[in-house]
Amino acid sequence: MPGLLLGDVFPNFEAETTSGSIKLHEYLGDSWGILFSHPRDYTPVCTTELGRAARLSPEFSKRNIKMIALSIDSLEDHHGWIKDILAYNSVEPACCSLPFPIIADSKRELAVALGMLDPDEKDKDGLPLTARCVSLLTVNCCHYSILPPQDATLMRFCGWWTHSS
Repeated sequence: MPGLLLGDVFPNFEAETTSGSIKLHEYLGDSWGILFSHPRDYTPVCTTELGRAARLSPEFSKRNIKMIALSIDSLEDHHGWIKDILAYNSVEPACCSLPFPIIADSKRELAVALGMLDPDEKDKDGLPLTARCVSLLTVNCCHYSILPPQDATLMRFCGWWTHSS
């Protein structure tokens, strides 16, 4: 049986992010949450998806939803990638940052704990990459996940979510 099931309370992990250290439940507070993972920094699809999420973030904020991303690269890589995301997507940078943090999971510890690794996608060293995964978290941190196909699904999901409410 898998570790994290739909309806389970999502783990209250601590992580280093581009916005500093967080504890997930404290970060979310009384908000809903969207945690989305991406295989690597600087990939074209991931860059496009995070740019689209940044553009849509005001719509999510209006609905009391906080977003947070996860990638298996370092904080240093994330900070460089943010500049690319903002430039490529023509997002107006507020102090050169995204409106949501990106979790640094270079040791893949969090991705393993949350079951976010793709067994078929490997890096140059043969280590599994994080899958494109979206986890919806309710106000009380219950877990509802979507495992999208390997394309720009987050953009479509974000568009659907903001236009359906």
